[in-house]
Amino acid sequence: MSNFVINGLLQSRNPLLTFRRFRGKINIQRPRAPHYERARVLEIIKPYYKKPEFNAPCIDAERTKLVGKTMDNPYETIIAREARNWFEHSKLVALLHINSIKQEDMFKAQVTLHRHNVSVKVYGKSIMRKAVVDTRFEAILPLFEAKTAIIFSPEVLKIKQVLSVLKKTPQLVLMGGIIEGRLLSKNEFVAYATMPDLTTVRAQFAAVLDSAGGKIVSDLQCHQSQLVNLLDAYAKNDTPTSAISDEKVNS
Repeated sequence: MSNFVINGLLQSRNPLLTFRRFRGKINIQRPRAPHYERARVLEIIKPYYKKPEFNAPCIDAERTKLVGKTMDNPYETIIAREARNWFEHSKLVALLHINSIKQEDMFKAQVTLHRHNVSVKVYGKSIMRKAVVDTRFEAILPLFEAKTAIIFSPEVLKIKQVLSVLKKTPQLVLMGGIIEGRLLSKNEFVAYATMPDLTTVRAQFAAVLDSAGGKIVSDLQCHQSQLVNLLDAYAKNDTPTSAISDEKVNS
């Protein structure tokens, strides 16, 4: 009896479960239609793609160009205002074309120029267009078709230090510069570095004017001095002759 109770009543049996997605085999080529509600939802969320026109890429590119011209970027406006301020308050500006260069070498050149109180800036073409259009610096805008760096210095005397750093960094090619508001070519920029400073030139000019004035005074007094010298020599030569004639008369 106890065996019957243990084996028949107290023993639990776990059911064997088998999961199948469909009752039959799934037909991939001809799937079964979804339920009505699901079919409605699928129809609503079905993506719709407009057939592109034949010249759609050209139209989109032109539209993007027009939008870029009409859209005003506030950040670019701020950077352009900063760039214009650098141009207005810098007595020395050098324009450099940037060839392929390591960032490490570029950083070394910037550090060396910064020690001489010289700043290096790199701006894009759109920013420079906003910065220099309708100003006296508009002539430099074609130089920014490629990647260009700008050197700003509040002192003109730093031109020798700038050329020395550029000589050690051949990847930075000098294209021209602006000195005290005047646009110079590369040759004029280099020639300006060989000229003495303004104080020395002023001293030389004052010496030339002083020498010219002294020469004019000497030329004006030349005839008078020559006449005085001739009269003095004549007086000295005439004294012995008059003395001898007086002695003859007395004897």
